[in-house]
Amino acid sequence: MCGIVGYIGNENAKEMIITGLKSLEYRGYDSAGIVLNRGGKLLMRKESGVIANLEKRITKKDFDGNLGIGHTRWATHGAPVRENAHPHLSCDGRIAIVHNGIIENYMELKEWLIKKHGIAFKSDTDSEVIAQLICVYYKNDLVAAVRKAIAKMRGAYAVGVISSDDIDHIVAVRKDAPLIAGIGEGCNYLASDIPALLKYTRDIYLIENDEIVVISKEDIKIFDDDMTRVKREKMHVTWDAAAAEKGGYEHFMKKEIYEQPEAVNQTLEGRINAKNEVKLDGIKLTKKELDAIDRIYIIACGTAYHAGLQGKTLIENFARIPTEVDLASEFRYRAPIIDKNTLFICISQSGETSDTLEALREAKRKGARVLSVCNVMGSSVARESDDVLYTWAGPEIAVASTKAYTTQLVCLFLLSLYMGKTKGTLPAKEYGRIVGELKKLPAKMSEALGTEEHVAKLAKKFFVREQIFYIGRGSDVGTSYEASLKLKEISYINSFAIAAGELKHGPIALINRGTLFIVFATQDYLYEKMLSNIQEIKARHAYVVGIAKKGNKRVKKISDDVVMIPQCADEVASILAIVPMQLFAYHIAKLRKRDIDKPRNLAKSVTVE
Repeated sequence: MCGIVGYIGNENAKEMIITGLKSLEYRGYDSAGIVLNRGGKLLMRKESGVIANLEKRITKKDFDGNLGIGHTRWATHGAPVRENAHPHLSCDGRIAIVHNGIIENYMELKEWLIKKHGIAFKSDTDSEVIAQLICVYYKNDLVAAVRKAIAKMRGAYAVGVISSDDIDHIVAVRKDAPLIAGIGEGCNYLASDIPALLKYTRDIYLIENDEIVVISKEDIKIFDDDMTRVKREKMHVTWDAAAAEKGGYEHFMKKEIYEQPEAVNQTLEGRINAKNEVKLDGIKLTKKELDAIDRIYIIACGTAYHAGLQGKTLIENFARIPTEVDLASEFRYRAPIIDKNTLFICISQSGETSDTLEALREAKRKGARVLSVCNVMGSSVARESDDVLYTWAGPEIAVASTKAYTTQLVCLFLLSLYMGKTKGTLPAKEYGRIVGELKKLPAKMSEALGTEEHVAKLAKKFFVREQIFYIGRGSDVGTSYEASLKLKEISYINSFAIAAGELKHGPIALINRGTLFIVFATQDYLYEKMLSNIQEIKARHAYVVGIAKKGNKRVKKISDDVVMIPQCADEVASILAIVPMQLFAYHIAKLRKRDIDKPRNLAKSVTVE
C-alpha cells in the first residue's frame, strides 16, 4: 500500500529517496513527502498527487542533507491533501516520522496528548499521533522515546523516525507491516519493499515483528522488544530490476498479461519430474499427516479469493477432503472451528495482506497447520507459515493482478494433485491426464493471447456501457468473479458476476434489451445447463458473448458473438478463459482513458484492515 524510504550516508539523501519512492508508485498512493536533516534542522516538503508534484517543491539548494525519510501515502484517515501527507513533524519540529499501517487507538491517544500536553495537531491522520508521542517521551534518546511510544500504541505499523538532534541515526520499528533495511557501502537504507532499493543494493535484512532497527551509515543494528541484539542473516535479492520495467508495452498490466505463459512455466518448472510426478519444494505433508486432516480452510482476499474458490473444487475432487473458502476479512470474526487436524491455506500475492495475516495467526493460535501460496520470498505470510508454495510469478507491478492469479491457480492444481496422489484418492490414470494438461498450459496460454484482436473489437463496441454481467457454472463461477473484478478495478464499470444457476433467483429482473452478458461455457459436463442459461438470456433480448472451447458450434450459433479458447480439459479451462477477459478489461479501460496500472482508490498490497 503506502511506501517508506530512508537513507543515511555520505551522499545527498534526496536523490535516493525520490528514486525509491518512484519505484513504489505501483502500490497506489495519493500524496508524497520527504524530510531531510540538514545540519540539525528538519526540512520538509510534501504534496498531494503524483511524486512529480513533490519534486517541483524541492530546491537543490535546501535539500542537500545526507539523512532523510520519505513516504507515499494512500489515504485512510483524512483526505488526500498536503496536510495529511507524510512525513509528520512533532509540534516542536524536532521529530519526523513516516508510517505504514493503522493506529487503532489513535483517537484515545490524540485526546490524551491534547488534554495533558496541549499539543495542537495539524493533520487528520492517525499517524501524526506517533510523532507527537515520541516528542513527549524524547529525552535525548530516540530509541527510548520510540519504545515508550509504541508501548502506548495498538494497531499495525512500520515506522521510520529521525530527529533534528541526532544526525547519525534512523530508528525504525515494525509490527504487522512490511519493513526492510538495505546494506550499502558507507551508507544504509530503510524501505517498505525491495524495489525501492534495487538501484542501490541487493543485500537486505528482513525486519521481523516487534523489532527495532537502528540504522547509521556504518551499521544496521536489529533489536527485539527487550532490546537484545538480534543476529540476522542477510538476504541477497536475485531478481533483476529490469523485470519491473515495461519492456516496450504501454502499460505494466499489458506486459504482465503477456508474461503469463512464461510465469506459468516458471511455476511448473522443476515441480513435475521426468516420470510426470508432482514434487513440491517447500511442502512437507506426508500421507500420515494428510490422512489426519479432516478439514481445510482456504483464506484469501480479492483476486486470491477467486483462485481459492477454484482450489476448493480441485482439493475436494482430487484429495476428497472437505474444504471451505472464506474471505480473510470475515474469517476471524465468525468463531471458525479449527483444531490440530485443520489445514489452513493462505493465498496472498504480496504476503503482507493484513486481513490474511491476522486470519493466519488466529489459525495458528488454534493449532492449525498453515500452508501458504505466495509470490514474495521472505514476506510475513511466508515466514509465519509451516509450508510455503511459491508461485514464482516474478514482480507484478500493475495494481490489478493478472499473472499472480494464474500462477496461484497452477499452484493449487499442483498442491491438489500432490494431495490426491499421496492420499491415494486420485486414480493414476486421472492423475496422469491432469498432469499432462498442466504441461501444455504455457503453450495454450500463448494461443489464448491470440484472442486480443477480437476482444479489442468487442471492447470498442461496449466500452460506453455502465453495466455488464458475467455468468458461469462450476469452475467458470470463479472465473466470472475474477473477470468482473478486473473490469471493475480498472474501468470503473459496475459489473456483476453471477453463478448461472442463480440467474432466475433475482438477477434476471435486471435484464433489458441489449444488456451485455459474458457467458463462460467451458465446462463440458455442464454444457447443456449453460445452453439453457443462454437461451433464457436471449429470450429477454440481451446481447450474449460466449466464452467457449474451439470447435463449440452450438455456443457460437446461439450467442451474438463468441471468444474461443484452446481445446483443453474442463479442469484447466478456467486458467485459459480468464486471459481474453483480462485483455477485454484492459482495452475497455484504455478506451475510457483510465489510469490502468494505478486505478483510483486501490493499492497493490493492503496492509490495513
